[in-house]
Amino acid sequence: MHTNRLLNESSPYLLQHAHNPVDWYPWGEEALNKAKHEDKPILVSIGYAACHWCHVMERESFENEEVAAIMNQHFINIKIDREERPDIDHIYMDAVQAMTGSGGWPLNVFLTPDGKPFYGGTYFPPVKAFNRPSWTEILNGVAQAFSERRNEIDAQADNLTEHLQNSNSFGQTAVKVDIPKDELFTAQHLKMVYDNLMKTADTVEGGFGKAPKFPQTFSITVLLRYYHFFKEEKALQQACLSLDKMIYGGIYDQLAGGFARYSTDNEWLALHFEKMLYDNALLITVLSEAYQITKNPEYERVIHETIDFVMRELMNEEYLFLSALDADSEGEEGRFYVWSRQEVESVLQEDASLFCSYYDITEHGNWENKNILRIRTIPKEFAQLYGLTEEELKIKISKASVKLLSERNKRIKPQTDDKVLLGWNALMNTALSKAFSATGIEEYRELAKLNMDAVLKKFDAGNEGLNHTYKNGNAKYPAFLDDYAYIIQALIQLQEITSDVSWLWKAKELTEFVKINFEEESTGYFFFTSRNQKDVIVRKKEIYDGATPSGNAVMVANLIQLSVLFDKPDWMGQAVKNLSSVLQAITRYPGSFGVWAASLFNLTMGINEVAIIGGDHDKLRDEFKLSFQPNSILQSAIDENPEFPLLRGKKKAGKTQVFLCKNYSCNQPVTSVNSLFDLLVKSQAPEHNN
Repeated sequence: MHTNRLLNESSPYLLQHAHNPVDWYPWGEEALNKAKHEDKPILVSIGYAACHWCHVMERESFENEEVAAIMNQHFINIKIDREERPDIDHIYMDAVQAMTGSGGWPLNVFLTPDGKPFYGGTYFPPVKAFNRPSWTEILNGVAQAFSERRNEIDAQADNLTEHLQNSNSFGQTAVKVDIPKDELFTAQHLKMVYDNLMKTADTVEGGFGKAPKFPQTFSITVLLRYYHFFKEEKALQQACLSLDKMIYGGIYDQLAGGFARYSTDNEWLALHFEKMLYDNALLITVLSEAYQITKNPEYERVIHETIDFVMRELMNEEYLFLSALDADSEGEEGRFYVWSRQEVESVLQEDASLFCSYYDITEHGNWENKNILRIRTIPKEFAQLYGLTEEELKIKISKASVKLLSERNKRIKPQTDDKVLLGWNALMNTALSKAFSATGIEEYRELAKLNMDAVLKKFDAGNEGLNHTYKNGNAKYPAFLDDYAYIIQALIQLQEITSDVSWLWKAKELTEFVKINFEEESTGYFFFTSRNQKDVIVRKKEIYDGATPSGNAVMVANLIQLSVLFDKPDWMGQAVKNLSSVLQAITRYPGSFGVWAASLFNLTMGINEVAIIGGDHDKLRDEFKLSFQPNSILQSAIDENPEFPLLRGKKKAGKTQVFLCKNYSCNQPVTSVNSLFDLLVKSQAPEHNN
């Protein structure tokens, strides 16, 4: 059996390739120096453990002795787990998209010996097919070009690298920052955001745009906010339609909970089966907000089921969350999850007919001659069709599901990507805080605290800040902007549901670290990589949202909240400047700037500062958090605390007091959450309600 240098890595994805005949290196000085010393081009191949087409290309090409011989002769071959090194993935993905107009994984990029990209693509078949050249044709062609037309290669690499540098300012426009916030950001901007987002909305099947369909949770959060402030029913309808179609579709695991990555069709049936931690975290968050608004019990059910899935399948004994479940099992995508009608009938016997009808299980299958479980008729209507009450239907389906799940668990499970990522754990931590707020389930708050304690301990890098990834007791790679942005966000949320100000001090400390190590002074934006990181050819600034939120967008939200909590007007000024410079992009392309749009709503509609002081502060705090209040910042305590402006000078009185403030100017205190809600309604400026 072959072994290569990946054998010493901890990433499950890299370990999957440790026995390829390809002489793979991990990204690092050894490989980069060897390329320079031997003056050889570098092949960087990037993927992740749950990636279906990554597995396909490995089987077809990287395990092939003859193909490996070509790769080893002509190239220095580097394998990268995109989740361990998103910084490198971002750079070379941008390069391939600039060259080819598209991207994806596996990502295969050819570099000059000094790391500059000059050619690349995604999946290449073993023989010419799908209008794509074969992998061996690509290898031989690149090797020949590097040998015979080196000047052209170097010139192309220089031009492409310059393009990557220049594209760093996408979406940013210079603005005058001396304009007051209420003139700079207006309700008309929010209307443009809503109108442009709805132009892309699929009003029949939910979601936005055509297949492939991703959850686009940031777009749903925009609609929920637009409904909250302007009572536009169509906004809420589209948000709920999108969530309903997903939770009843194939993208949601109807037996065991948890969402898959995305759907390849318009109706959320035919999916890519990998289950990623971050997708589930973001969906729990938006479902919690939707539940706060609608009190729809189906949203509460799916919140519980999805958290149960994460705890069962993606949590280790240290209260840390693992990255993903693979799309494939037994070498086949989705095999673990799909059923034939005969399989279901053999397990469920006389209960099969109702179950098959409910979950669209047919003789011929609804996907590639198999069946993906999905609900085509909502439970209430389905129950009526079969002369059942909703509760009777629920009991019958639940009993049958337990039997079928037990049978499914006898199958070979998809592999778990068991590395722990700082940023994704932070997103899940925020999701737990949001889920606790919406449902009041104490277990979620306790788990959020346990996870945060573990994260801050395991990822600590001393004076160097935090690390990005952790496994087997070892943390490595300096954390990236997204890691810091998400963990600061999670700390702020955790303070709101616990009243523990130590989380806020940590958030402030990390924000100061980010400003020193990541900020571009000339713009106020943040680079993705720290100033101390030297192994990338470009320090990118990620502005728009991808599968996960833009770190810059989350930092703007963090700066807004921390500026209020610590009375730091310069942080608010930076947030306003950054938000205003992408204002045009937010209003034109809200589907790519949804996280920015959430801050735009808050600054346009005004920040509500809520302070709860007294012996029952925790009870009133939890009651307040049950409602959807996206532009409120909350602190609560048993007595005043002079270190925080919202808690300063507010002494404990006989009854617990609730203060509503704006710019630290407070109304007369009230003593109930309902009275606070009355004040919030009155405080909304009339010009915002027209």
